[in-house]
Amino acid sequence: MKLDYKKIKTLGELKAAGYQTKSIKDELRDNLIQKIKKGEETFPGVWGYEDSVIPELERAILSRHNINLLGLRGQAKTRLAHLMVDLLDEYIPVVEGSEINDDPMKPMSRYAMELIKEKGDDTPISWLHKDERFAEKLATPDVTVADLVGDVDPIKAANLKLSYADDRVIHFGMIPRANRCIFVINELPDLQARIQVSLFNILEEGDIQIRGFKLRLPLDIQFVFTANPEDYTNRGSIVTPLKDRIGSQILTHYPDDIETARKITEQEAHLDARQTDSVYVPDLAKDLLEQIIFEARDSEYVDAKSGVSARTSITAFENLLSTAERRALVTDASSTMVRLSDFMGIIPAITGKIELVYEGEQEGADGVAEILIDDAVKSLFPKYFPAINKLERKDAATPYDDLLSWFFQGEGFELLDEFTDEEYKRTLDSIPELSQLIKEHQPDFPKEDMYFLKELVLWGLVSHKKLSKNRFAEGYQFKDLYGSYIDGL
Repeated sequence: MKLDYKKIKTLGELKAAGYQTKSIKDELRDNLIQKIKKGEETFPGVWGYEDSVIPELERAILSRHNINLLGLRGQAKTRLAHLMVDLLDEYIPVVEGSEINDDPMKPMSRYAMELIKEKGDDTPISWLHKDERFAEKLATPDVTVADLVGDVDPIKAANLKLSYADDRVIHFGMIPRANRCIFVINELPDLQARIQVSLFNILEEGDIQIRGFKLRLPLDIQFVFTANPEDYTNRGSIVTPLKDRIGSQILTHYPDDIETARKITEQEAHLDARQTDSVYVPDLAKDLLEQIIFEARDSEYVDAKSGVSARTSITAFENLLSTAERRALVTDASSTMVRLSDFMGIIPAITGKIELVYEGEQEGADGVAEILIDDAVKSLFPKYFPAINKLERKDAATPYDDLLSWFFQGEGFELLDEFTDEEYKRTLDSIPELSQLIKEHQPDFPKEDMYFLKELVLWGLVSHKKLSKNRFAEGYQFKDLYGSYIDGL
């Protein structure tokens, strides 16, 4: 039934309209059922969970469960909790002035019950929008029971001239104030065990205890907890009786493929319109960026238990465009394209977001980031060009012989960071064998992405130890592998 919340101002009008009280869990369930029946997307903007996390989350909501989302950082746990708001009714009625969103049909606070007793059907009501029905608390070791549940307020007692034995001296905490709302506790294991214990009765029996007051408040709350699997052993743990009271535990995960990862990055990246208008990003560059993150998650230098957040690729993408944009500003160009050498600009976005194991610490964060970029190039290279075998016969012909011969007979070349687009293209076009190689193996490759592909060939040959690549202050130098050894003698 659709109520005209703008016209209904009193309890009597609400009764006359035929309003039926519904718990928040039933509210979520009923609206989810309607969305599923209509074929509507239930959690829009969350990619890669269509066949795993979202069906489990839907089952938990249909079961009216409190939920624990368990997964590594950057796996959209909090995003999923926020999106549950869309499954709430647009508005719900509350007793006007109630601290805990009392339902006018089922009041439970002393304030609401006394107001209704005094005014009856003239009791004023207000309407709470679904966007106001979301409360969130980050669990930190300094969180107290008073923060979550409540405490006695001596100032209120003094102002109202009340005894400490009077329950009107209570100041309700975040959880009672989130009555009829979705309440999220992030990083649950960081909550001290004694604070977790205070949630037992709220989750199961529905009553709360504050400084000796045992209040029978059947709070109507949809709890959503988030936790990192490592938290069970590192910083703290979820106490067993609390886990027992959480209906469904759902495991989240990282994207399974580059295409999904790209969708997430492009959706979440905060880009200035001037960047997107002036900087062209080849599809291959986007794939390479995501491949770097996939390499990080499998790297022997990175702590896999800590995870590599999706925020890493998002901030790296922002840095990538900013690197190209800065070059355009320096060279006074109105537009430019992303180059593979621009990927050096994403290193600061990577180093702060990965946890290194001992071997990684020995390499250094910057060194590991460069290794990840090289590994990503090496992984993508065979998708576009013939694979380079680790062991080859000495005199065996390869598709790369002519190109390698060009480097062997010359002194190599340099790609400077601040080359204009014309200089950049002219330098890469100065190697006929490179153009011929691409013509043979990628004849239909998009013309606008061709120069990025040319760089990929060079970096790929370096990663397979067929050429050498040296970084200097102004850019990169590519040379014959053996020539560089001789130069260093």
